[in-house]
Amino acid sequence: MDSAHERPIRWGILATGGIATAFTEDLRRTPGAVVAAVASRDAGTARAFAARHAVPRAHGSWRDLADDPDVDVVYVATPHGYHHQAVEMLLDAGRPVLCEKPLTVNSVQARGLITLARERGTFLMEAMWMLLNPALRKAAELLADGAIGEVRSLHAELGWRAEVDRGHRLRDVAAGGGALLDVGVYPVALAQFLLGSPDRVHARAQLTPEGVDEHTSILLGHPGGATASLTCSFAATLSQAAVVYGTRGRIDIPANLFNPPGIVLHREVGEPVHFPAPPVIGNGYGLEAAEVMRCLLAGQSESPLVPLDGTLAVLRTLDAVRQLIGLRYPHDDHD
Repeated sequence: MDSAHERPIRWGILATGGIATAFTEDLRRTPGAVVAAVASRDAGTARAFAARHAVPRAHGSWRDLADDPDVDVVYVATPHGYHHQAVEMLLDAGRPVLCEKPLTVNSVQARGLITLARERGTFLMEAMWMLLNPALRKAAELLADGAIGEVRSLHAELGWRAEVDRGHRLRDVAAGGGALLDVGVYPVALAQFLLGSPDRVHARAQLTPEGVDEHTSILLGHPGGATASLTCSFAATLSQAAVVYGTRGRIDIPANLFNPPGIVLHREVGEPVHFPAPPVIGNGYGLEAAEVMRCLLAGQSESPLVPLDGTLAVLRTLDAVRQLIGLRYPHDDHD
């Protein structure tokens, strides 16, 4: 987007945690983006965030942000257990939304939000920045062109050892805690981006005393015979990398798989071919902000690069995994 020829897009930030801070910092580096307002359920917290980041307006309620006439789009950065409530309220107010991943804790909630957005013609996108990484999009192109022959398997793992107490959101069922939704959504989304939706799902997990998963292994079967072996964890530090194997080679996706610095194509004959991604600017969230603004300026209510149907398909797989490992959230009983 050429900010010299397009109107600026005014952003509202809903929530004030670490991811909200990182995204706000990157908006400052994104041409055409203006940080206009922030909201928290605690007015003091909102004012403190606004003071730290030079945000003009601080709202002490989500509703006030939704009703702010000087905001064009809202970035939702709450823990994912609260995404549905926030996004539904914003869409009801006709406010375009970029919501952190996963969009919701289950596919029923997601389907409801997607239906609402489409009925209202209001923009909605999940903040799955991985799908905007140029190197990963190149990987999808190479697979489609048969660069490694027929794809046989994908292996991906993402996780870190996290020493957190029982009150932390990762261990909080009400907040949608667990490794699966926090980091497992990335390997699952990667598998479905490159291989399509699975027709078979298998999973095993270790659960915490609170009932959330701390380490989960997933095996997906895809039409055509390819499989995806995926692991997510907050009990162990994993490689954070992925590899796709085909009948005539492989593609390496190095750490961190959600925003890799590039990919490497290995064929049966010849030297490896490196496809670097452009250097990360700031925290790396500028690509998703730019895509949202491009869509809004073009009058699009969905992004073709991060499609809502893809978001919903990933959540259906996550639902299937949760059923297999015995992970339920309070939200599941009210949808």
